[in-house]
Amino acid sequence: MTQGQELVIEHLAAGYGKVQVLWDVSLHARPGEFVAVIGANGAGKTTTLRAVSGVVKPTGGHIRLGGQDITRAAPSQIVGLGLGHVPEGRELFPLMTVRENLELGAAMRAEARATQAQTLDHVYTLFPRLRERQGQLAGTLSGGEQQMVAVGRALMGRPSVLVVDEPSLGLSPLMTQTVFEALKAVNAEGVTVLLVEQNVGLSLKLADRAYVLENGQVVNEGTGAALLADPRVREAYLAL
Repeated sequence: MTQGQELVIEHLAAGYGKVQVLWDVSLHARPGEFVAVIGANGAGKTTTLRAVSGVVKPTGGHIRLGGQDITRAAPSQIVGLGLGHVPEGRELFPLMTVRENLELGAAMRAEARATQAQTLDHVYTLFPRLRERQGQLAGTLSGGEQQMVAVGRALMGRPSVLVVDEPSLGLSPLMTQTVFEALKAVNAEGVTVLLVEQNVGLSLKLADRAYVLENGQVVNEGTGAALLADPRVREAYLAL
């Protein structure tokens, strides 16, 4: 995998039409860091990731990837600069095979196309089940297997920064652990990871640093361990 780049978000404002969701979001992930964003439903976590990948256009603030301003860039340009996005809900092509879905992830970058076979083998090493299922239609897979494909597809683009939206949604504890172990392995290889996840306990245990998002604004930040021990976080998100 490619070495990680820095991702910087400064005073980000964004929304959908006349509905503003993000008001003043500032966070960053240093090269090779694992950073988590936690918060309740509707806090703006998914919108933040969509703004980073260019799907939602910011109305204020700046986003930089590896020092380059991507605030107004098209999604294809952002992918070309090294961003991989694992969307909430997976968004696979159900009538295409596992391998075909994975290979689509390499289509947008010349570097990824040139090393497609090598990267595919790496994805199969991370997720051996996908090698077994590579000829199967994606729509016939279990939820956990589909999540593996979604992560693998993003990795096929050889990203330097991987943003991941709610990977445990609808998964069993065992499948959740499998997916999170793969994300940690990718991060250990040097890829910067920005994770949005409602499994707060697991996220904070894995994260180098984390941010708490409420009503479109960052209200707390710190190391994963510090936030995991914070009484306010434990009461609000861990029911402790």
